[in-house]
Amino acid sequence: MTSPPVDVVAVVVTYNSADHIADLLDSIPAAMGELRHRVVVVDNGSADDTLAVLDTRTDCTVIRSSNDGYAAGINRAVRACSDADSILILNPDATLDEGAVPTMRAALSASGVGIVAPRVREADGSLSPTLRRGPTMGRVGGLSFTRWPAFAERIEDPREYERAHEVEWAVGAILLVDRECYRSLGGLDESYFLYSEETDFSLRAKDAGWATLYTPEAGAMHVGGGSGESATTHTMKILNRIRLYRRRTGTVPAATYYCLTVLVELRRAVLGHRKSWSTLHALVRPSARPPLLNANDSILPR
Repeated sequence: MTSPPVDVVAVVVTYNSADHIADLLDSIPAAMGELRHRVVVVDNGSADDTLAVLDTRTDCTVIRSSNDGYAAGINRAVRACSDADSILILNPDATLDEGAVPTMRAALSASGVGIVAPRVREADGSLSPTLRRGPTMGRVGGLSFTRWPAFAERIEDPREYERAHEVEWAVGAILLVDRECYRSLGGLDESYFLYSEETDFSLRAKDAGWATLYTPEAGAMHVGGGSGESATTHTMKILNRIRLYRRRTGTVPAATYYCLTVLVELRRAVLGHRKSWSTLHALVRPSARPPLLNANDSILPR
């Protein structure tokens, strides 16, 4: 017997997410309202009690997988529910407010909109600044504290979170994506493995004529760091930023971007950020890079 069609498929990738996944799943029914929906969870080889928690649930389909990366997990979850006309991408350490998804879906129905991001708060209730500007040479240093658009990738101004507007990209913890937008882009780019996949997706969507829209009318909470950040994941984040910049601008400008990144990580390391020492090592020695990135064949990550 085939399953009835649904309006929204919520897709989640878990990795050692036992402390958070139940709260997320509990929040989904009220967040969906009257929308027909399905929830698909792909577990990327958790070593904690995540699967034990999921085994007690009857409100989601669970797919056990090896860890092929976050983007691969999302794509696998989407393939498991091909009839929904919108895709809700969720981090396992997020929760949704009541009625959030119909509000996001209404925003998604506007002409040319392919991705919708809600207003997100931290666990303490404070605003989580999830909106971002695109990568540029000036923004390589992570100088968001300046709040100058030329240098700040993260949008900090609280006034920008009080109105609906188009953005270049938003943190991918909670995103509603139009199925046709997703299909036309071929899903998330699995070569990133972890980090930058949502940046790449939104920027490619913009290239193809699909806008990313922020709406303050839909709310959610994101704990952040639910799976933790190690020296390895920090390195992956930095390498993927260079990889993304190279793919969008070419080798020559990316070489400058790479050199600036080396200087930025050296400064951070000297100031006491221990993870930056490992990242600096990986930047200058391709053989020291995480094998999962397949980025160890040249100084400038491809």
